Amino acid sequence: MTQVPNSSVGSDQQPMTGAMDLVAEPPAELHHQQGRSRSKIYALMASGTMVSRLLGFARTALLAMAIGSVTSVADIFEKANVIPTIIYMLLAGGVFNVVLIPQLIKASKAKDRGAAYTSKLITLTVVVMGILTLILTLSARPLIIALTNNWSEPMIVLGTAFAYWSLPQIFFYGLYAVLGQVLNANGRFAAFMWAPAINNIIQLLVIGAFILTFGSYTSGDPMENWSTVKTIWLAGGATLGIVMQALVLFWPLKKSGLKLSFDFGWRGMGLRHVGKLAIWTLAAMVIGNLSSLLYSKIVSGATAARAQMPAEQAASVAGEYALNTSQLITVLPHSLFALTVATVLFNDFARAFSEKRASDVGQLLNRGMRSTAIPIVFCTIVFIVLAGPLGRLFAGSSQNAAQAAGALGQLLVLTALGLPFKSLQFFMLRVFYAEEDTRTPMLIQSATAALGLILAFSAAAVVDPLHIAAAIAFIYGLTNILSCIGTHYLVKRRYGNYGVTSVIDTYVRVGWMATISGAAGCLVLWLLGGFSFGFAYSSLFNAIISIILVAGTMGVIYLGLLHKTKVPELAGFLGPILRRIPGIKR
Repeated sequence: MTQVPNSSVGSDQQPMTGAMDLVAEPPAELHHQQGRSRSKIYALMASGTMVSRLLGFARTALLAMAIGSVTSVADIFEKANVIPTIIYMLLAGGVFNVVLIPQLIKASKAKDRGAAYTSKLITLTVVVMGILTLILTLSARPLIIALTNNWSEPMIVLGTAFAYWSLPQIFFYGLYAVLGQVLNANGRFAAFMWAPAINNIIQLLVIGAFILTFGSYTSGDPMENWSTVKTIWLAGGATLGIVMQALVLFWPLKKSGLKLSFDFGWRGMGLRHVGKLAIWTLAAMVIGNLSSLLYSKIVSGATAARAQMPAEQAASVAGEYALNTSQLITVLPHSLFALTVATVLFNDFARAFSEKRASDVGQLLNRGMRSTAIPIVFCTIVFIVLAGPLGRLFAGSSQNAAQAAGALGQLLVLTALGLPFKSLQFFMLRVFYAEEDTRTPMLIQSATAALGLILAFSAAAVVDPLHIAAAIAFIYGLTNILSCIGTHYLVKRRYGNYGVTSVIDTYVRVGWMATISGAAGCLVLWLLGGFSFGFAYSSLFNAIISIILVAGTMGVIYLGLLHKTKVPELAGFLGPILRRIPGIKR
């Protein structure tokens, strides 16, 4: 699920996976709401995110059944469907989420509740995004050529055809973003978070109908019998989901009572002034998305190399689709736990700075980082232990699904290794944003992007293209670790010691218990044939059963160990959950 940058408090670059839903962090103005009302809003928004992500997983798994997960068509479609997302984020995403939010909030306090300003903004969005989308759509072939590596002419032709149908998504991404922020500014938060679920439902229906009509992928190269109808069905269906994701927001917008109309009087909107204030955040977003495009270009070399191999061997060569899917899976705990806690904690950071209590920031940061140790570390071990069966969920139903699952599982292990560090750094960056320092995060993200690209291009020069996806997955994890360490030193230098020793101690203690539970999970998985391509790999249903049994065993042992050793963070993690259960003492 692709993500709009996280409101005005900065951005967290997430994996870009084709036709994924745009999921935004709760908007900055929500931080000002207090008590039960804010908790209910967070719960409603979080549930929307969760439902959307689960539907996104189902869509990804179904797509693999339709066209495979390590096939040329899968990678080509992924390439064409990712480009609109990254280009939107590169050209306009930061403007919508960093520059316009403060203006919308200010305008919403006017007598007309911001109707005049909103009318100008929506008109500007339609015109600018329409022109950009038209130009980029007409440039489909040059874009595909520029963003691929060693692709054959048939691959370029198919990628261009997919891109013609996918690039119009840029316009509707922009429309979705601006309509969603207008709703947020007027206190209607849920629609923005639930709209992506509509997108995923539509795509599930489209892909399901595709399979019923053309059959699921079984073996060989699907490019050999590909047709124009299949291109329109698949790429057009993906775009239809994004279209409806945007258009569905007009209904709550109409119910809000805002009287809107087209207004071309754009002078005096104040965009230049706010843009100057947000220049560092915008720069970070541009750098991050440019690096995403370059990473995808490097990984595309695997697609060309795979095409030269026999089908049996090609099934074990991961490409762009598999790499993006591995990121999609491993980022879920970060989105559910770290993002949620950091969003709430941001308000406390900002209040501490505004009240001249900068000395309290370290304690708040320490609490936030330790609070997510239990779920994040456990999920990391789960991904490592269950990498193969999880890969099987997204490997399709072909004759070589087990080999494809193994290739995807390898990427899952590599990307999971950096998960705890990604979440830890996320908390630290929030401190800078809370102090309204966007320059430091930009420098950190720029240095990380530069290091990652140096490593990626070096890997491309020495690593066989058949293994380039694994190399890039390793680089993702490595840069997460290195950037976390670098950010730690910057935070410590500016704000003093925040008790990093206790944070490390928490992660080590929790890590040992998660590792013990992982050993037990490995035993159960071994009995299920998880290390010999047996029961756990033989079908999608068996993979699900294996995941439930192994993860359930690990979870029971993990929680038992945490309770037995009286880990203090356990109460902080389970407290909010238990208090919602009737009969539990509050």
